[in-house]
Amino acid sequence: MEYVKEHIWQILIALNYVLAISAVFTVLLKKINPTKTLSYIIVLLVFPFVGLIVYYLFGQEYRKTKIFSRKNVLNQSVVKQIQEELELDTKTIENVDDLLEEKSKLIRLLYNNEKSKLTVNNDIKLIKNGDKKMQLLLEDIKDAKHHIHIEYFIIKDDTIGTKFLDLLCSKANEGVIIKIVIDDVGSAISSKMKRKLKDSGVELYKFMPVLFSKFTGKMNYRDHRKIAIIDGKIGYIGGINISDNYINSNNTRYWRDTHIRIVGEAVKQLQIVFLTTLDFVSDGELKISKDYFPAHKCKENVALQIAASGPDTDWSNIMESIFVAVTNAEKYIHITTPYFIPNDEIVTALQVAARSNIEVKLIVPKKSDSWIAEYATNSYLEKLLEAGVKVYQYTKGFVHAKTIVIDDVFSTVGTANMDYRSFNINFEVNALIYNKPLAQQLNTIFSADLENATEIDLNVWQKRSKRTKLIEALARLAAPLL
Repeated sequence: MEYVKEHIWQILIALNYVLAISAVFTVLLKKINPTKTLSYIIVLLVFPFVGLIVYYLFGQEYRKTKIFSRKNVLNQSVVKQIQEELELDTKTIENVDDLLEEKSKLIRLLYNNEKSKLTVNNDIKLIKNGDKKMQLLLEDIKDAKHHIHIEYFIIKDDTIGTKFLDLLCSKANEGVIIKIVIDDVGSAISSKMKRKLKDSGVELYKFMPVLFSKFTGKMNYRDHRKIAIIDGKIGYIGGINISDNYINSNNTRYWRDTHIRIVGEAVKQLQIVFLTTLDFVSDGELKISKDYFPAHKCKENVALQIAASGPDTDWSNIMESIFVAVTNAEKYIHITTPYFIPNDEIVTALQVAARSNIEVKLIVPKKSDSWIAEYATNSYLEKLLEAGVKVYQYTKGFVHAKTIVIDDVFSTVGTANMDYRSFNINFEVNALIYNKPLAQQLNTIFSADLENATEIDLNVWQKRSKRTKLIEALARLAAPLL
């Protein structure tokens, strides 16, 4: 014991490196992205103890181990029947090929990956910024008759959050079924409000609570979705969380964001996505009622698919959808994203598109809400600029919108950023929309955002200081861990 006491640090260091080297071999055998592999190896070998903690919290791949199962939901007879009904829409792809041109490849990709059906009877309302979104959402909640399903990365009981949660309590007292899933890392609801929700009959579930021992090794996987479903007829999806920061009401920096309101058949697909999450967090045998999938009377014909992605899916559906959309572009690609930390495939696709005389424009924040994400984003821009991509830094405030518009027909609005975390780690959901009028609306907003953005000049950008470039390089190295 005396020897142990005298050499405790040497023993701990030796133990650390035994475990670290074992972890290095594990990382190598996984054959994951080389950049991510190198990042973990450096952290494990250069930073004793800290490296092991980082690897334990962030380095484990759960998509392959299938701990997130969707089978209980997808195998239920009600969901199977709904999927079979939606199948009829997917089989009409050839009838809309004239509109979609080569974009029908996207439809088939998602169908083959996740059986995500194309729905054509939808009415879509594009929503700019959180104040308008909350106004519409609160009005729809007031009119709810049967159920309200909520799944959000961030819900805070600040001013707008309290108004939202109080209204849900009132609807629950009226007999409306209320189920809420919140991410345990992103959200912050007081104990007092949680008691009020419980007393009102609202079912509140935390997604992977980090304080529970069985989940501490999985705190890296977060539910980044923002879904609201009212009576199975109306659905909301986009980048806007429920907090005062998102509605430009608390005198902080201006927040530019985008959301959509869906009425129609696509809400059924969104409902299935929600129910898979609910099944996971409720730890029980979820029984699905057909009341969650009412008949729709929507006469509009906006073609739309719901793309869900996360450790519960076999493929990186959203990333692959963006890749196919970019590589099939013929005229232009307009991207708005708050975090641009892409993988090599997306970078190459954008470079090739720009060098093929396709107009590629990218809007990112000039000042991010995360300094390391800002530097990591900046580290990617020079190579894009050299390839002919036009990059703009949004200066009016913080742009948090996650939108892409391609060739006047394809657009996507959702929760996924153009970064490694959204592509591979977080639970995300996007709407893929095949509709010219909506693409034109998004382009109008894109043009308005350009008026509040500054285009980066390649020659000026290349003159950044060596210190800045070094920080960017280090941030980029850490990007797979962000």
